[in-house]
Amino acid sequence: MRQLAMKAIDYFIPENLTRDQANLMKVRTFVLLHLLGPAMGHSVVLFLWSASGDITWQFWVIEISVAFFWAVPLLVKLLRNLTQPAMISVQSLVFLSLFGSFFYGGISSPFLPWFLIALLLGFFYLAEHAVMVLVGVSIQLVVFVVARLVHGDFPRLLSMESLTYVNLISILAAITYTTLLSLYYETVMRDSGVLEKATREHRAQMEALAEAMRQAELSSRQKSIFLAKMSHELRTPLNAVIGYSEMLRDELAAGSASNERAADLDRINAAGRHLLDLVTGVLDLTSIESDKQDAALQKVEVSQIIRDVAATAGPLIAKKHNQLIIQMPSDLGTIETDPLKLRQCILNLLSNAAKFTTHGTIRLRVSKKTANGADRLVIEVNDTGIGMSKESLSRIFQSFSQAEADTTQKFGGTGLGLALTQRFCALMGGSISVDSQVGEGSTFTIDVPYVNPVSQTSPALQRPPKAA
Repeated sequence: MRQLAMKAIDYFIPENLTRDQANLMKVRTFVLLHLLGPAMGHSVVLFLWSASGDITWQFWVIEISVAFFWAVPLLVKLLRNLTQPAMISVQSLVFLSLFGSFFYGGISSPFLPWFLIALLLGFFYLAEHAVMVLVGVSIQLVVFVVARLVHGDFPRLLSMESLTYVNLISILAAITYTTLLSLYYETVMRDSGVLEKATREHRAQMEALAEAMRQAELSSRQKSIFLAKMSHELRTPLNAVIGYSEMLRDELAAGSASNERAADLDRINAAGRHLLDLVTGVLDLTSIESDKQDAALQKVEVSQIIRDVAATAGPLIAKKHNQLIIQMPSDLGTIETDPLKLRQCILNLLSNAAKFTTHGTIRLRVSKKTANGADRLVIEVNDTGIGMSKESLSRIFQSFSQAEADTTQKFGGTGLGLALTQRFCALMGGSISVDSQVGEGSTFTIDVPYVNPVSQTSPALQRPPKAA
């Protein structure tokens, strides 16, 4: 039954008013009141008809006025708004109440309570047009008073005694009508209170989130400053350890010291270099995160960079009995980039391949391609190592993260190499991608432009000064 009633009410509501959920209930209440209101008003009209000896023209004016309110929902549908139908309804109800009061009982008329209902309707539905409502009501009141003064007294179409019961009926109808308005207002206020509460909670959550973000940014800056300072402080004694271990190793090589002592010095030197690499990685990462890492662009031979990296990574690759195969054309030419960072990116990929590959093959493919009218350098590092799962691929470029949970225990490392490589590629205007299968190896691809497109616009990308 309720669904049927709602369907009947919504028939009169145009589509453009149904889109605003905040005002939909307001429009529905307006339509409902104008479907029920004339039915209640006709209870008074029927009494006048039964109590009147002659049916005068005043009776038919009242009947037509009451029946007119059934047409107001159609006005909402035709005019596609609520403002104009509400204004017509309010002024019509004011006219009906004053006209009925003038001819049927004066100030004791059963129509007079409807004047208050008209004012309630006006302020409920036309709060933004209150001046227009009051102007229309004032004009009709002036006409009512002037007619009373001119006539000298209210006409008596019915005796006051015969209006006793109809007054009671009219008051009950007015109470029912105002009750419906009050229920609507109560619902609106309750919904408004819920919305206001939700707004306050949302605002509090936003403030808490902003404070958490501020604290997180502060902690991140403090962490970066701490790591940077600690890295600088650690590099100084580590350089001393490495330097003195090399000096002692050279002295042992010139003398007749035992091989055991020489091996111990080699271990000290290797451990020192490894720790220095880790500290340098942390320093580079914190520099990038704090936007202090620049790309010093200069023109270099691509083949020379590849040869330098291959020579550096050769011993590491051979340590696990791997074979390095370099596939590189001879016409790669020169590239404008940061040679130190490009060299570090390739070395990181070759070191990773060597770490996770045993008795296998590592291929370094270098090629040149043209995309969108610009030349790009493509470097692929392929290995036949342990490979990675799809879940692992989603986190390998995160700082201090490695592919599998037990990778650090088995192979060592901090998980900074690939994170740094990705950031270095971004600084050079390029990117890095990976393709891998568990047990089948991995392929990392670096793609950087031959001429950096932002080298002249970005302050973070600078060319080194020319020698005088």
